[in-house]
Amino acid sequence: MTTIKDIARISGYSIGTVSRVINNHPDVSAVAKKKIEKVIKDERFEPNSNAKLLKQSVTSAITILIKGLHNAFFSIIVEKMQSYLQESGEDVSVVYLDELENEVEVAIRICGEKKPKGLIFLGGNQKYFRESFASIKVPCVLCSESAAEMKFSNLSSFTTDDREAARAAAEYLIRSGHRRVGIVCGSAVSEAGLIGSKRVESAIDAFKENKIPFDKRKQFVPGKFSLEDGYNSTMKLLDRYPEVTAIYAVSDVVAIGALRAINDRKLKVPQDISIIGNDGIDFARYATPRLATVEQDAAQLAKRSVDDLLLRLNYNKPVIHEIIPFHVLAGESIRIKKPVEEK
Repeated sequence: MTTIKDIARISGYSIGTVSRVINNHPDVSAVAKKKIEKVIKDERFEPNSNAKLLKQSVTSAITILIKGLHNAFFSIIVEKMQSYLQESGEDVSVVYLDELENEVEVAIRICGEKKPKGLIFLGGNQKYFRESFASIKVPCVLCSESAAEMKFSNLSSFTTDDREAARAAAEYLIRSGHRRVGIVCGSAVSEAGLIGSKRVESAIDAFKENKIPFDKRKQFVPGKFSLEDGYNSTMKLLDRYPEVTAIYAVSDVVAIGALRAINDRKLKVPQDISIIGNDGIDFARYATPRLATVEQDAAQLAKRSVDDLLLRLNYNKPVIHEIIPFHVLAGESIRIKKPVEEK
């Protein structure tokens, strides 16, 4: 019988990409979708008969809730999680959520309908957890956010210190001599108004602590973690703050969108505007110029999350909370200016 592994091998794409095609997720290129669907047809693969991966009707599957439809960094983590869980013989269900959705309410519905034996939240809003997570009783892991202060007995967490990572990015720009800095994306806009971001606020704090003026209304443009918002937000920033010499993009995907916007304005990186991203996705290494970024350890985040959940599913072990280190990667996208830029 043909399996999802066979489809991945024949098509040349990862298991995660194949699974997203099977489940009609939007974040797959037209080329990949067409090729994978052809292999599925040629091999007479029946997704509904495959109970090993991404079958949301499976009872007692481990469910991964991904907050962000276009978050490339999360896509890297979830593919690694899927691989680790499959190697352990676990069924996996993946649910994609918009950045503005309440992931805990969705999880509560899933627990009532599907009865998963465990949940992994990839991204999340601590406010939602504090409000209603107590009604969830199965073992859970929050990945990329900390749950240490919430002290739920069934919720471990593994994350990079987002505040320190953002501070490191801001301070890298400061050490490079930049004093007119903008920030793009990292805070989404809902009907209720602006939803804050630890990365944005921490970077602004770093500028202020270094006595660098920062007018949030002028120098920050909110948006989601997507190429489109990175592009559009940078265009708005350049209109609003044309004297900008450096940009902190709150994710590498946002930074790549920003690179395109800067180019379309007939400006050059880093000669006219420097830029640093956040996350350390592979695409950043192949951008032109190579992107400076704050690299998170996606493999470690995925493995520690999966290992902890499986351990607590099988043994009566307490929850744990870990901070995974980050590293600033110096790319080609930052120009070193003179120590004193303005007088």
